[in-house]
Amino acid sequence: MKVQEYQGRRLLSDAGIPVPRGEVIEDAREAGAAFRRIGAPRCVAKVQVLMGGRGKAGGIRAVDSPEEAQKVCASFLGKPFSTSQSQGEARIVRHVLLVEDVKMEREFYLGVAVDRSAGEPVILFSAEGGVDIEETALKRPDAVRRMHFQPGVIPPKESLFPLLGGAFADIKAATQAAETASCLAKLFVEKDLSLAEINPLALTASGRLTALDAKIVFDDNALFRRPDAKLMEGPDEYDQRETRARRFGLSYVSMTGNVGCLVNGAGLAMATMDVIQQAGGSPANFLDVGGGADVEQVKEGFKIILEDPRVEAILVNIFGGIMKCDVVADGVIRATRETGLKVPLVVRLEGTRVEEGRKALRESGLAIDTRDTIQEAAGTAVKRAAEYRKKHADPRR
Repeated sequence: MKVQEYQGRRLLSDAGIPVPRGEVIEDAREAGAAFRRIGAPRCVAKVQVLMGGRGKAGGIRAVDSPEEAQKVCASFLGKPFSTSQSQGEARIVRHVLLVEDVKMEREFYLGVAVDRSAGEPVILFSAEGGVDIEETALKRPDAVRRMHFQPGVIPPKESLFPLLGGAFADIKAATQAAETASCLAKLFVEKDLSLAEINPLALTASGRLTALDAKIVFDDNALFRRPDAKLMEGPDEYDQRETRARRFGLSYVSMTGNVGCLVNGAGLAMATMDVIQQAGGSPANFLDVGGGADVEQVKEGFKIILEDPRVEAILVNIFGGIMKCDVVADGVIRATRETGLKVPLVVRLEGTRVEEGRKALRESGLAIDTRDTIQEAAGTAVKRAAEYRKKHADPRR
């Protein structure tokens, strides 16, 4: 579960990590007074939406007076906002974060995440923070330093100096950075997070480190014991499909492609998306129905995929262990009938009660294309999507 930047800032501050002075604006008429209370000669107004690329989309603007703060906040609040990363979907802005403008000498990246291959949390640090950190990590992986730790043993600051790799010439700044990293690791473990990220971590002219942005994600699997996190969940945290999926215990992430995916298990989902791309296609979503989904969950997952107008074919890839293939087949058949499915459907089943599931699909009388391997299924789905797109292309284009 993601939280807004202003909520993440609060968590960082409570954990002992310095953040700039700021206030959350819900009514533009409050912005002028907030500007005066912050007491800085210049502030920055930042739209609070859960999407990247806000700055490039005009969602982060400097303001130099109470009047300008009110004007800019009024231009944001209650309006739809989208970025290049939101796949054409806009969110209504309900909060604006107004913070003092901090002059940076240097910017760094600091994060804590789960290294699933190692089975441990990992602290990440780079001396090259900022908006291009992802590109930096891809092109020059050695620019991001890593240090693993055990969840039950929070690394003390003294152990974190090697992580910094000599990025700080001043011992005072290096000590602050090590303290911040230790505090972030502690926050990550104590709050059951799957990601805690500060980008940028700014070094000011006075030699002080402060967190200029916060990205915090709670582990969905731990929310049952995190009532404090649930209180942070807002109506705009997820798009409508993601919200509906969560209501039915499903994991859904919208993507930019045209092949809808319904799978069981995050690992299988990632593998399925890879095979679709290898076949020349592009996945429209990540939808994991989990290991114990029933017919209703499968049916709802199917409907959620179909709500995306970009979907031109659907691929169902199920490996039945705890989940039974005949249950999946029943859900697919019901959803196909109830929705009046128009796009091609390709299904690959393997595992528990697979023969019963395949038989149900064959005898359904529906246009369901079944395949035995994921490679065959993905290739067929990509081909059927292309055929569907060509058949339904707008002749005016």
